[in-house]
Amino acid sequence: MLAPGGRAARLERNALPAPLQLGASLARYRHLTRSERARCARTALALSRLDREDPALDCATFGDWLAERGESAAAVEALWDLIALPTLNLPASEASLALAAQVFQVGLLEHRDAADIGYAAAPLSNLHDEPVRRALYAAGVDVRLRWRAGRIAGDGRGGYEIAGPAGAIAADAVVLAVPPARAGALLPAGALADPGRLERLGESPIVNLHVVYDRPVTDLPFAAAVGSPVQWVFDRTESSGLASGQYLAVSLSGATEEIAMRRDALRERFLPALAALFPGARDARLERFFATREPAATFRAAPGVARLRTGPRTRAPGLVLAGAWTDTGWPATMEGAVRSGISAAEEAVAALSGARWDDATPDGGRDLAGLEAGATPR
Repeated sequence: MLAPGGRAARLERNALPAPLQLGASLARYRHLTRSERARCARTALALSRLDREDPALDCATFGDWLAERGESAAAVEALWDLIALPTLNLPASEASLALAAQVFQVGLLEHRDAADIGYAAAPLSNLHDEPVRRALYAAGVDVRLRWRAGRIAGDGRGGYEIAGPAGAIAADAVVLAVPPARAGALLPAGALADPGRLERLGESPIVNLHVVYDRPVTDLPFAAAVGSPVQWVFDRTESSGLASGQYLAVSLSGATEEIAMRRDALRERFLPALAALFPGARDARLERFFATREPAATFRAAPGVARLRTGPRTRAPGLVLAGAWTDTGWPATMEGAVRSGISAAEEAVAALSGARWDDATPDGGRDLAGLEAGATPR
């Protein structure tokens, strides 16, 4: 954890069982005062005792809950938002307490090694896209890229037709894995009792800044920032194949302000901020600077979101939903996306096998808003 002026601190676990594995590191955490560290420890203990199944937790913000326990603005920035912002894609002041409890309990307070950080040492397309395509092609799957799906309609025989750019595709079952607003537009009438709930999930943006210097400015593989507009920085030099210099990627979650900023404004704001964190950047020559923007990167994890998320089943047999925005119990993370994909696949396979659509089968999620009419609670 870096602060302007070269002040650095490290949070790391030891061999003690959770939730004690970070205790020694927190006791030395120089970005907080001694009293703030002690208060954070008490707050973490209170957080571990929250019942994640209590619907009342989704009616409050994490920030308000922290304030009630005397957490200072400095402690929220230097510790709580360090975890909440990248996982919830919202600051604690706006995020649902229920989802924050999920993140901190599962990620920090229940298992000693749950918060170990893994990061991609290769481009994500090498990790996900290319291996998956090879596996699908080997299995004889027809993969159609840049094929814009139109509305899904029943074919009158228990199957479906998906309208496309040149005719329709017939399907016995459909897994619809698109953003929630797009899903509502594709679903046939009656597939959800309240299709408007998907649009009400809202969206939260992410902006990534890509900064290439002519020389190395840090030997850290990744770092978080405190007291800076920078949030998390990752060294992408090796994974990008850059032969010389250094490639830093700055990840900005909950980037409501930054998403609207032009490249020159982002450059003017963040280059000095990086130089304040990495003194080596002050004398380095900037080779390249650009931004990638995801205006609807995730659903908005604000209070009330639990009533809007839905499980994988729709009211149409064999038509299921997938995505990190579905009701997995997790925020919009890769873990939630994986759970959603598994649940959706199980539902689709069950439909193809002739199982009753109202049979109770586990889906790994919780529909706190109540399942759609015609489905059995699970």
